Amino acid sequence: MLITVLFYIFVAVTVIQFIYYLLFSLLPFKSKLLKEETKESKGISVIVYIKNNADELVQNLPAIINQKYSNFEIVLVNHASYDASLEIMTNFQQKHSNIKIVNVENQETFWDNKKYALTLAIKASANKHLIFADINAKPFSNYWIEEISQKFTNKKTIVIGYQKLIGKKYSASNLFIRFVHTLNALKTFTLANLGSPYKAHQGNFAYSKELFFNVKGFINHLKLSSGESDLFLKDAATSENTAVLISPNSFVTRKKIVGLHEFVSQQKTQAKLFSLYTTKNKIVLSIFNLSKILFIFLAVILSFFNWTITLPVVVFYFIFQYILAGKAISRLKEPQLLYFLPILDICYVFFVIYTRISNTISKPTL
Repeated sequence: MLITVLFYIFVAVTVIQFIYYLLFSLLPFKSKLLKEETKESKGISVIVYIKNNADELVQNLPAIINQKYSNFEIVLVNHASYDASLEIMTNFQQKHSNIKIVNVENQETFWDNKKYALTLAIKASANKHLIFADINAKPFSNYWIEEISQKFTNKKTIVIGYQKLIGKKYSASNLFIRFVHTLNALKTFTLANLGSPYKAHQGNFAYSKELFFNVKGFINHLKLSSGESDLFLKDAATSENTAVLISPNSFVTRKKIVGLHEFVSQQKTQAKLFSLYTTKNKIVLSIFNLSKILFIFLAVILSFFNWTITLPVVVFYFIFQYILAGKAISRLKEPQLLYFLPILDICYVFFVIYTRISNTISKPTL
């Protein structure tokens, strides 16, 4: 009797996973780029946060400067850097009239507070539409600003873009990191298109200046060191005002390779931020992870009792996951992940369990 119940649960979680992957393969890519009826360019302020990023400035800032867009400024936020960042910024500013520098010194009340520095940059920006860039990342194309600007309408005041991680040859950890990152991106874009935006890549994120001040900026979470995009979305995003942009020209690529230790730390912080999401988003995200965990563990348990029945379900799961997830992963320019999909999927289950247990034992600060 118990085995029968477990098998029905096993089938149910398989169906749930199938539904999620079906949504992942369709919803993030359903919207088409809206073309403006007028050729007049919107004024755009690209805000780039800098803290001891001298090398990254030299490598990546030119890709923003060289954007094929007629009406934009670059606001460089120097947050108490003690390397050569400010000097390099000044050199760029002398050569390009559309660069503005906001120099932020640490003060006792907002010591090392990134949100405080970003707020000063937003106040100093000259344009109504803001794009946030990561100095560790570089736009895929010279039409990155153009693509994002076309998503802004009277109703759409938030634009969520995609930040791709750079690959590293012969690195299992890099492969896994990119898999988790890509899977998280699919969840992000799917929920946004379902009207429940909850997360954005801070390195490819845009919203209107008016919206920022309408919700009083980061005031509700200013004391938290993280969550400048996720928690802002919680305050400002609605089912009507958020657009998703997933076209290759709108991608940015993080040029700095993310190591396993850094990634684990990021994911533990993200798991902690999860507790601050809306109830609806917490339920949807939890069901995805729980159903995936149950699928893996029930597959192992039931195989000991009747593998001839369990095996077809497992095969069905991985075939359809490959078809559905493969379509989405390829659109996000990560085809290499498909070769190792079953292994990465199983590793993901143990990684989720690890981050949850680890956060229970030692909670990260936000």
